[in-house]
Amino acid sequence: MDMVISALPGTSEMLPGDQAVLVEPGLEGTVVALTADHHAYCSEHERATRTQIAWRLARLKKSSFQGEYDKSRSYAAPVYFVPSDTLVGDELIGALGIASHHGLFGGVVSHPFVLTKVITHPLIDTGAAAPEGWKPGFARRVASAVLEGFSVFRRDDADRAGLRLLEHGAVRIKPVRATGGRGQQVVRDKRALARCLDDMDAAEIAAHGLVLEENLQQPVTISVGQVHVGRMIASYYGWQRLTSDNHGHQVYGGSDLTVAQGGFDALLALSFPAEIRLAVEQARVFHRAVEASFPGFFASRINYDVAQGPNSAGRWCSGVLEQSWRVGGASGAEIAALEIFEEQPERAVVNASCFEVYGEDVVPPPNATVYFSGADAIAGPLTKYTVAEP
Repeated sequence: MDMVISALPGTSEMLPGDQAVLVEPGLEGTVVALTADHHAYCSEHERATRTQIAWRLARLKKSSFQGEYDKSRSYAAPVYFVPSDTLVGDELIGALGIASHHGLFGGVVSHPFVLTKVITHPLIDTGAAAPEGWKPGFARRVASAVLEGFSVFRRDDADRAGLRLLEHGAVRIKPVRATGGRGQQVVRDKRALARCLDDMDAAEIAAHGLVLEENLQQPVTISVGQVHVGRMIASYYGWQRLTSDNHGHQVYGGSDLTVAQGGFDALLALSFPAEIRLAVEQARVFHRAVEASFPGFFASRINYDVAQGPNSAGRWCSGVLEQSWRVGGASGAEIAALEIFEEQPERAVVNASCFEVYGEDVVPPPNATVYFSGADAIAGPLTKYTVAEP
């Protein structure tokens, strides 16, 4: 299967991956894709998706798209970046010239741990290990918006945290750098806890942390997010879908979003069930706590996963699992909604869905925007596309 990516509008050429260039008279500024970490989010389909998103953002911003960022080149200002991951550190941000959320599609944090799920929970006690820049007050700010759990950076802290949580039911152990639920384990007794922790790399825990959290029974995961591009703001809620990959594993299969034009107040003005309203409110509490607790943070693309369901005791729970301040699985649907709002400014709401379908001979619907269709070297045959309301 040959890789196929949508053609540039007004040209007869296919979009050639990272070297694509869109230059038209009257365009202002430059949009570039940026590989923030060459070991993360670097597969063929992820690079192609990021290139497509950057190109579409350039169209929205009426800017020139200049492919992958090259620090040896000069670009027409202002330069807008579409990074592969959340950016970390004042030095990097200063070198790129990113001064605010208007300079990128994604987010900026001061310390690496801030961009991971490890910030979601408190330490087990005041004597527990913690990285430089840790803010104990953050956990107090988000206590009403997250599940019960602890973040640890040392094996003995993990033992104590796990035993305390086991007093109330099963515990989910979550490696911090894994995505899409990969590497997570559920333990139900002391022996299982010890075996699980014995198999983990102590250096990995010390460097990046580990999350131990109450386990929910068959939870529903709701995505709540917001994007800022130029003067446009859109906020949304939606659901993730699971699918089987080419190896038979359950993985992310796409998202179905309801997108409101405006901030979270515009989203909350819609009519929807109480549990959705709670998820949106919890995501907003979490986001405001990040802004208040971690100096230097800003983001133009935010996404929070909220899990809802009964815990081991049968009590219904709802809480933010983790955050994403980078191009994500739902970004194709986010951009599709922005494009409709740009064309139809009177529209208040758009429904948009993105799909990741594994296997050969996948035929997207005629109105789909295809982000990737081909045989990825790691994932195998894969088609990624977005469909929005006409």
